[in-house]
Amino acid sequence: MTELPITYADIQAAQGRLAGIAHRTPVLRSRTAEARCGAQLYFKCENFQRMGAFKFRGAYNAVAKLAPAQRAAGVVTFSSGNHAQAIALACRLLASHAVIVMPSDAPRAKVAATREYGGEVVFYDRYRDDREALGRRLAAERGLSLIPPYDHPDIMAGQGSVAAELFEATGPLDVLLAPLGGGGLLAGSAVAAHALSPDCAVIGVEPEAGDDGRQSLRAGHIVHIATPATLADGAQTQHLGQHTFAVIAARVRDILTVSDPQLLDAMAWFAERMKLVLEPTGVLAAAAVFSGQLALRGKRVGVILSGGNVDLARYAALLAARPAAED
Repeated sequence: MTELPITYADIQAAQGRLAGIAHRTPVLRSRTAEARCGAQLYFKCENFQRMGAFKFRGAYNAVAKLAPAQRAAGVVTFSSGNHAQAIALACRLLASHAVIVMPSDAPRAKVAATREYGGEVVFYDRYRDDREALGRRLAAERGLSLIPPYDHPDIMAGQGSVAAELFEATGPLDVLLAPLGGGGLLAGSAVAAHALSPDCAVIGVEPEAGDDGRQSLRAGHIVHIATPATLADGAQTQHLGQHTFAVIAARVRDILTVSDPQLLDAMAWFAERMKLVLEPTGVLAAAAVFSGQLALRGKRVGVILSGGNVDLARYAALLAARPAAED
């Protein structure tokens, strides 16, 4: 088998850099959810991470690994919001400067938070412009280090610390579900699972409208799609990365999809039952569990809740617009 882009040792090294910097987020359980699914469910709550999402882990790990001269020159990335905030915060903590290429329709709360963390925002049209090309151009013109949101070994290793912490808290699991956009979290989680719980089936979950990951896994190569129209803005990616796909193809059992209405139902459930505010992307994995797509009865199941960065006005409007439940 070809050597993978990251190993569990890389994740352990990332955990060392993150120690005392990133939050060790809680693992919560719900009797109601477990009765509903007939399984033991362990929710890893990355909505309590610094800047509100798992993305801080990979961003800090990547910026921390830059040479001092590179950090002094600054960093550029492209992101719809959570990686943007993560890079901006990591650069602030590590005395660097962040330039963030963000879509013009990015959630206002995420744009505002990115700027508050000190990031310089450059907007683009996500449906017409090539954000990766714009990022490369800015890097070349301004002498910046380009740190992409997912297709980077240091990003993947940092994100893998989420699952490593989960397994450290729970011991071996039968199934682990993680949200899937570009694949950094899923790939890192799969490497951690292979090391800490080898028999665990790792499952990725992406939006129904953006199933490039599922298509890629089945085809055996990276499939490109148009920017998907979905509430899960953190998963509006057009394709997996070369690094992330290599790990996903080798270590991930399957990829499922969920609809926007299922995301809204999951968001409402967490708000009502567990008092957790989660963004649409953050509940991808949980929505798949609640949908009944997997036979989970009697199993120990890890579920990564990846983030809670959602504009509160939009959050309220989305939940208010849900169809009324039937009696």
